[in-house]
Amino acid sequence: MATLTEGMHEGEFIGQLAMGIGYHVDQVTVLSGQNLVAGAVVGKVTASGKYVAYDNAGTDDGRRAVAGILVAAVDASGGDVTTGRVLLRGPAIVNKNDLTWAAGIDAGEQATAIAALMALGIKAV
Repeated sequence: MATLTEGMHEGEFIGQLAMGIGYHVDQVTVLSGQNLVAGAVVGKVTASGKYVAYDNAGTDDGRRAVAGILVAAVDASGGDVTTGRVLLRGPAIVNKNDLTWAAGIDAGEQATAIAALMALGIKAV
């Protein structure tokens, strides 16, 4: 029998939002070349305002700073996607075990990113 693997569902990582999803989530543009799953921690490229996977060791163009969490999967591998939705601010509680990270993000970098989420009002527990 074939093994089935269920991926992360839209917003599955969200535990609690104090004022409803419309207050916390904004529609954003995800930069071309990104293929991100729901729960991906993202940064915002300063020059373009487009969102990419958070990467503490990446290019210092904004992606080294946590900007939020992607609510639903976005495949921008073929070009910019203008319909991405990102949890940008709290008060909110999310499940830190459901957050996804770019390759190479170690436990220390994750802890730093989780502290940055807290500064946005998003508590990861």
